[in-house]
Amino acid sequence: MIIHFAGNTVIAERENRLIRLSTPRLFSYYYISNDLFNNKKMFNMCKNKVELFLDSGAFSAYTQGVNINLYEYIAFIKENIEYIHTYANLDVIGNPEETWKNQLRMEKAGLNPLPCFHYGEEEKWLKKYLDRGYSYIALGGMVRTPNLIPWLDHIFLKYLLTPLKTPAIKVHGFGLTSVPLMLRYPWYSVDSTSWVMCGRMGGIYMPMWRNGRWDYSENSWKISVSSTSPDLKIPNAHVLTLPEKQRQLVLQYIESKGYKLGSSVFEYRDSTYILQENEKWAEKKHKDNKTKRKIEIITEVGISNTYQLRDEMNVLYFMDLEKNMPEWNSSRLCTNNLTPLF
Repeated sequence: MIIHFAGNTVIAERENRLIRLSTPRLFSYYYISNDLFNNKKMFNMCKNKVELFLDSGAFSAYTQGVNINLYEYIAFIKENIEYIHTYANLDVIGNPEETWKNQLRMEKAGLNPLPCFHYGEEEKWLKKYLDRGYSYIALGGMVRTPNLIPWLDHIFLKYLLTPLKTPAIKVHGFGLTSVPLMLRYPWYSVDSTSWVMCGRMGGIYMPMWRNGRWDYSENSWKISVSSTSPDLKIPNAHVLTLPEKQRQLVLQYIESKGYKLGSSVFEYRDSTYILQENEKWAEKKHKDNKTKRKIEIITEVGISNTYQLRDEMNVLYFMDLEKNMPEWNSSRLCTNNLTPLF
């Protein structure tokens, strides 16, 4: 399974780190087309170093009440085709017939986009793609979707697996953030923003420890590590409030990846205070602009006080998951151990 790291709010510094780690990336046309100059530079950085997957960003545009012009999308792909490894069809949310027509329009323009089928659409549209002989398709509309597992079980068993329960075609999962779902189905590729969202919320992913080794065959362990996290006040909710053996296990994992937990001290300063190099505000600015504000003074840089390092650790977790993904077995579709730990 190929895991593409999604998230269009990345800054150049972090993008360089991802490129250094050679991580496949997914970008949304809806976002990057608004800043072509900087993204052209980013494409150049990525060229021949990482696989780039381009999604149309139709869902994001739909939620913002914006329409994406098909022919501008086609022109963008053609202009940047040397950088792009895979690109998706321009799907039309809620209109599978128009999505199908866009597939044909893009092909008529000389492109080979990845077909998209969404949760809730009539299955006849998936059949049309399969009957036309596409060997690689994407499933979408799976973010915050109720009854997703029964739907995926049905779709895979009826259409996407052979009678011997082996993959019939390659399948991409859009916006797949759940490790149990990654393990439950034979995805060829997925994309996820979990690596960056988890870090922003002050956490890291790590594998379970089983029989003296890190075990990637089951759900991940999400640990709160931020020095400003409210979880610090809750027993067993933060690395520093875990029982001693568990805390040492987490620290062992962090160090095994070449990182430190880090440390900080907190003090209050006048709201007009100018931050020093190793300092940052630990709370929002007060409305009256007179109340003293808490600052974080970083005494040792680590994942507890630097979100970029949490991002890196989460990238490494998913890269390790990709390498250690157990061979898929159809028996997983019969299991009921589906409750995520995060």
